[in-house]
Amino acid sequence: MPREFTALADRLERYGLSRTVAAALIVGVVGTTIVAGMILLAPLMAAQIQQLASALPADIERARNVLEGVARERLGAHFAVVQAGIDRLIAELQSSGGAIASAVAAAVWSRGATLINVAAVLLITPLVVFYLLVDWHAMIERVRLWLPRDHVATIEQLAGEINDAIAAFIRGQGAVCICLGLFYVVALSLVGLNYGAFVGVATGMLAFVPMIGWVIGITVATLIAVVQFAPKISPVLAVMGVMVTGMAIDTALLSPALVGKKVGLHPVWLIFALFAFSLLFGIVGTLVAVPVSAAIAVMARFGIARYLQSEVYSGRHAVEPIAPADKRP
Repeated sequence: MPREFTALADRLERYGLSRTVAAALIVGVVGTTIVAGMILLAPLMAAQIQQLASALPADIERARNVLEGVARERLGAHFAVVQAGIDRLIAELQSSGGAIASAVAAAVWSRGATLINVAAVLLITPLVVFYLLVDWHAMIERVRLWLPRDHVATIEQLAGEINDAIAAFIRGQGAVCICLGLFYVVALSLVGLNYGAFVGVATGMLAFVPMIGWVIGITVATLIAVVQFAPKISPVLAVMGVMVTGMAIDTALLSPALVGKKVGLHPVWLIFALFAFSLLFGIVGTLVAVPVSAAIAVMARFGIARYLQSEVYSGRHAVEPIAPADKRP
């Protein structure tokens, strides 16, 4: 639970509101702000998605014609052989249409179930936050009573630092998403990319998962640019340049300033954590890499501080240095 929410609830309670009313007011204001932002973005996103759906068949046909023209020009007499192979592949795909349809249906069902789970989380989260705000102090006090009496202060300090680090990551990464989304929307619209606002907003939102959002964004933006501008190369390179620039801004400025410093991790450790966790745990590892690394860093700093204060480091008695062999009697 972010300390800002609990502190705000405490302040409202001091002003005379009951804890329940204060929690309901906080959840209501935050929820209204999120819904208002979604309402403002929804018409633009819906218009661009509708435009994309209506123009997709023509864009695919245009891309096919362009690719066939390039292949015919490059391959010359060998183009007929390549085209025959493509025709056979299409025929095989059509003959196995039932299996493909079943696989697509299963994938759609799986994505639908995922969407239902996400919607359920979005509906349940405000209730969880509300009850946590109402009972937060009582819950913390009960947990505090379970702690070893000699180590209460130390455990509370570590838990508070870990909570602050994770909260800083969420706030910082959210700010990174907003900045990148605005940059991509403006830059992609300036270079004339169709559906630039949709791609920019989606890439900015997906940037909450480091690296993954950028990879998806540059792939989609490049494909749309190829379909829109082919056979011209310079507009496609301009779109790719925008995406690479956004990645550079995120890596060099936004993430170190808004995430790394507040979480307490050096940019090198951020990059290492992202690669290590993504290699070990995939997309989930990429998502939890920074907060878990921040928690580990808090424990590591605590351990080092205790070591530097211990007799293992300072020693109980001064020890005479051993004389070199050539100076021994």
